[in-house]
Amino acid sequence: MTTVRGETVQAAAELDRLHSRLRVEQRKLEAVRELSRALGATLDLDRLLVLLLNKVTELLDAERATLYLVSDGGDELVSKIVQGGAVQEIRLLMGEGIAGSVALSGQTLNIADAYSDERFQMEIDQRTGFRTRSILCMPMPNHMGKIIGVMQLLNKRDRPFDSDDESLLGAVAAHSGIAIENSKLYLSVLAKNAALVDVQEQLRRKVDDLDLLVEIQREASAAVRLDELLDRLLKRAMQLVESEAGAVLLKERSSGDLYFRAAVGGSSEIKRFRLPLGHGIAGWVALHGTALVVNDPSHDARHDSFLAERLHFPPHNILAVPLTSIGDDGEVESIGAIEVLNRVGRRGFDDADMKLLTLISGHASRAIQFARAKEERINEGRLAAIGQMLSGMMHDLKSPMTIVSGYVQLMAQTEEPATREKYTELILRQLDHMGAMTREVLSFAKGESNLLVRKVYLHKFMAEVTEHLEREFIGKNVKLEVDTRFTGVAWFDELKLLRVIHNIARNAGPAMPDGGTFRIVVDSDPQARTLKLDFSDTGQGIPADLEGRLFQLFATSGKRDGTGLGLAIVKKIVDEHGGQVTYTSAPGEGTTFHVVLPIKRE
Repeated sequence: MTTVRGETVQAAAELDRLHSRLRVEQRKLEAVRELSRALGATLDLDRLLVLLLNKVTELLDAERATLYLVSDGGDELVSKIVQGGAVQEIRLLMGEGIAGSVALSGQTLNIADAYSDERFQMEIDQRTGFRTRSILCMPMPNHMGKIIGVMQLLNKRDRPFDSDDESLLGAVAAHSGIAIENSKLYLSVLAKNAALVDVQEQLRRKVDDLDLLVEIQREASAAVRLDELLDRLLKRAMQLVESEAGAVLLKERSSGDLYFRAAVGGSSEIKRFRLPLGHGIAGWVALHGTALVVNDPSHDARHDSFLAERLHFPPHNILAVPLTSIGDDGEVESIGAIEVLNRVGRRGFDDADMKLLTLISGHASRAIQFARAKEERINEGRLAAIGQMLSGMMHDLKSPMTIVSGYVQLMAQTEEPATREKYTELILRQLDHMGAMTREVLSFAKGESNLLVRKVYLHKFMAEVTEHLEREFIGKNVKLEVDTRFTGVAWFDELKLLRVIHNIARNAGPAMPDGGTFRIVVDSDPQARTLKLDFSDTGQGIPADLEGRLFQLFATSGKRDGTGLGLAIVKKIVDEHGGQVTYTSAPGEGTTFHVVLPIKRE
């Protein structure tokens, strides 16, 4: 009877053990099912790892779970730790610490007291502020059995980890390894597809660049003049980089300032503005020879906000590239810049836009260099022709001038000698001026210089100037005003300065077709020891197409009898005196020429 009762108790105990085991297996199966549903909901690797850590921590009732993945190089473990809701990264070498040992050996470690194991790295606890008691660490294989990571649980809440926990974590780890591998394969396919799309885009852009080269060459061939060519290239550049406005700025050889040779979009007055080299975005690019993208000009110290305000055109983003040429010494030198403003369709310009504009600027630079060389050759030929023409003219004028001079001298000996002497003096002086003018044109054509600098009394000189200009403006409805604030003595070539004044006055007349006022102000700067002469008219202002080249040879703008020599001769005479000539002009408000000369002979 006792034996039967004992067997019954043993059977009951075995039944309880089997029931307990069944519950564990059911729990494992349900956990794997729940984890499978969760892991199947996403292929995003970061979301997958966070989800996996949360589920494993919950299933095994641990305080924390850590997932280490083997790096691409296979020599390092990279962890993703859920700590206070954030993901923090820890890196271990293979074989380093508990996780590194498991990854290297492929064996599970179940450690009841972490601080008693020499492999445990206490500094991680010190760094994170976490106190590790027990550890269950298990390798995570993929579908081919290769270890791709390690799953580590810390601190089971009521007791150390046991064999049931190991069994449950083993099932989870095997399933998780396959899910992680699938996610990596998915991301790899996405990356390859993205790379393929990128290659296709690069090929498309290469084809577009080749088409652009052909198109630019066609545009360049169709243009007859440099201005037309620059306009065509600028419009093409704006179309290709989808911008609202653009400009081509060239460096003036004499002053080094930049002037707007071509402009599209914005105010039509832009061609009248000059930009000092180094000033503004375009000026900085021209000075340094470096392309520049500025997608927030308002916060860039190089941006010229004053010019933008005057033009009533606020730029939101700017792309500028330099225009360059090869100098006589073989060095690359900056000749200006090309810029486009306000990218259409997106927030700003990028490197692709910069490369495209640089490609266009290369063609523009070569066209400018070729056009300038051609212009110089033409000017040299024209100058030589003028020199030859004036040489013949001078030869032809000698005889009649001698005869006229002789008759005038005879007139002085006839009746009413006082009156005849007065007219004779005036005629002789006019003939002297005619001779001086022809000699000046001839010396200019030949590139010669022969100043006759002498002491000049300003009050007498300006009285003579007034008399000459009053005759110049007869019948032209032009009022002459002369303000001689300085009446002392200065040193200059009297006849040549008179030529300067005549040339400026002759340019002012056509600028005031309906009449106006021509004003001369003579003053001095004792501190700078200079004589200052300002010549102002109330005319139409300098035409926009002459801005930046007003003092160049043959620069004319529609004057029927203009030769393009008048202001070039003005600048040459002023330069020979060691002075400076500049101008200010505004449309509809007139033009003022400023001539500054040394007041004394050095």
